[in-house]
Amino acid sequence: MNADDPSAAPTAPAGLDRLAGLVERVTFHNEENGFCVLRLKVKGERDLVTLIGHAPTVAPGEYASASGNWVMDREHGRQFRAVFVKISAPTTLTGIERYLGSGMVKGIGPIYAGKLVQAFGATVFEVIEQNPKRLREVPGIGVVRSKMITAGWADQKAIRSIMVFLHAHGVSTSRAVRIFKTYGQDAIDTVSANPYRLAKDIRGIGFLSADTIAQKIGIAKDSPLRAQAGVSYALSEASSQGHCGLPYDELVGLAIKLLGIEQTIIEEAIAEELEDKVLYPDTVAERPCVFLAPLYHAEQSIANQVRRLKTHTSTLPAFDADKAIPWVEQKLSIQLADSQKQAIRLALTSKILVITGGPGVGKTTLVKSILTIMTAKGVKPLLCAPTGRAAKRLSESTGLQAKTIHRLLEVNPLNGQFKHNENNSLVCDLLVADECSMIDVPLANQLLKALSTSTAVILVGDVDQLPSVGPGQFLSDLIDSGTVPVIRLTEVFRQAAASRIVRCAHQINQGFYPSFPEKGEKSDLYFVAADEPEDIVQTVVDLVQTRLPRKFGVDPIRDIQVLCPMNRSITGARGINQSLQAALNPPTEFSIDKFGYSFSVGDKVMQIENNYDRDVYNGDIGFVTAIDKDDALLQVEFDSRQISYPFDELDELVLCYATTIHKSQGSEYPVVVIPVCTQHFMMLKRNLIYTGITRGKSLVVLVGQKKALAMAIKGKQVSQRWSKLKERLMETCL
Repeated sequence: MNADDPSAAPTAPAGLDRLAGLVERVTFHNEENGFCVLRLKVKGERDLVTLIGHAPTVAPGEYASASGNWVMDREHGRQFRAVFVKISAPTTLTGIERYLGSGMVKGIGPIYAGKLVQAFGATVFEVIEQNPKRLREVPGIGVVRSKMITAGWADQKAIRSIMVFLHAHGVSTSRAVRIFKTYGQDAIDTVSANPYRLAKDIRGIGFLSADTIAQKIGIAKDSPLRAQAGVSYALSEASSQGHCGLPYDELVGLAIKLLGIEQTIIEEAIAEELEDKVLYPDTVAERPCVFLAPLYHAEQSIANQVRRLKTHTSTLPAFDADKAIPWVEQKLSIQLADSQKQAIRLALTSKILVITGGPGVGKTTLVKSILTIMTAKGVKPLLCAPTGRAAKRLSESTGLQAKTIHRLLEVNPLNGQFKHNENNSLVCDLLVADECSMIDVPLANQLLKALSTSTAVILVGDVDQLPSVGPGQFLSDLIDSGTVPVIRLTEVFRQAAASRIVRCAHQINQGFYPSFPEKGEKSDLYFVAADEPEDIVQTVVDLVQTRLPRKFGVDPIRDIQVLCPMNRSITGARGINQSLQAALNPPTEFSIDKFGYSFSVGDKVMQIENNYDRDVYNGDIGFVTAIDKDDALLQVEFDSRQISYPFDELDELVLCYATTIHKSQGSEYPVVVIPVCTQHFMMLKRNLIYTGITRGKSLVVLVGQKKALAMAIKGKQVSQRWSKLKERLMETCL
């Protein structure tokens, strides 16, 4: 296919419409992601046609050929939404002059464009490319400008060639723009040599997408290149289940299953990746394991950071606990328990301390008391938590500013690196991190590295909750290692004990079936029986839409959160989301369908991956405030911040009327509804139900089968996560 042939339409899947025409106007073009709105003059069309798609560069006078679908916009009528867009050099004299005069080729503006077309006519591109010395025949064009024009034309030709190559291998234009921005003019050589690099380097392209491209290029299914990339993919899949590594034999079995390659090739690939230090060998509990390099290094680094922080003195002043404790009790009008007083004494003298305990045991009061004492003596603290909601709760409970860990460390949106690191420490005497059960190994490493040697650290969290969504189990490994002081608060205070939510959470955590209220008894926790999955879903919808708002005066969308043990099945988060959306905010003609969801203004949505460009992070919840079909943008409000998403990046969002209990970690909701069904038996664990119940602030309603709840409480507490952090801490710090 000739990159400059305007009649050559981009390769596209069957079922897409084709469109081709002259670019009359570039209404909008984003140079960063290539998103554009073009007005085309199309043969057979009386009016200009609006094309919406992606192109790395585009100018009036060029020729656009595209594959996509026609849509009818309510305000602007018929539009063409392109999946693939190919931009070609113009062929008419008018088009050539407009193109050259648009500034697309460096060194040529409108005046020189007219002179060049007048001098060389339709052969001007051939002159620029094959005989650039002739450019100096045009008055005003000397050696410097001639070289500038030649180089600018070469850049544009390279871009077109790259886009044609990527289109031919099934890469959509939006992703092709990202690839071009990353690799530049080396894109074809890079992708041809190793398409699996795309999975590492390009956001939105995973192993499976890269594997599809590799197959089209002709890389064999059992090639060493595919096997090596596939082994890392297998470990990445394991890390999404919480593992930092895998036993060697389990890795081999998983890779065979995922790739369909025989064992000897997989074992050779692992050996090669170990040799190249992409993977690292180690043992966990004397069992041979294999780790992804970043997680291997992160675990080692955490152990070193803990030792560094432990062994150096802090800048904290000396405290007289005998005076400070009664002072803070009077200051805050509270009466501290003996366990809390002991914790304060330890906190005032410890360099690094963990505070853990369940609901109602006084963690919040303890942290506020410690901070009140310390700040009165001029201590400069910094407060953080893994999620925005958790940071907001920490700020409200202490009266001090708290940030998410990402915002505290100041992430650079261009590369995802943190501004604060081992070479640029956070400025504080004391760091307090809440909800530390949620912090995975990579983030724990980044946080600890950013602390100066003199900083004191207090880590707070409920170790009995679910471990982090990401790899590792940082908090429990730190506690179990015995390398730092730990305060375990167990006494439930009288006021908290009045809450059935608190009482039942502790009963479940201890392996006992909880006591539910009798019929007619007022409570903040209820169990509504329903046996069949369809009945469970209908009961959940009825509770959220009608019964709970009517009885308790709550908003069905903003106050109530459904938390599911898993995503799949009719009673999982995805299925219940569809049912709740249909009941609470049904899609209309103004909605947009993308990536398996229908998004409408008013929908509750969740961000499901960190996006440093937009400053929104995995687990952030927002509400759709606007949908602009003209510019193909959807707008979401996150905590009073308006964030825009191009339609082709809506795979970062999911509906959030219901979400998984895992995704709810670190959050608290006024009302929580939890479906419990034997369909979820694979996920029914005691700490899962415990975590879900403790997300409810004022009211929790379990819906489903008491048999399923009993299975969860009696079932195995946690699945093993393959991590060596506990051993590394003990080896390094004891």
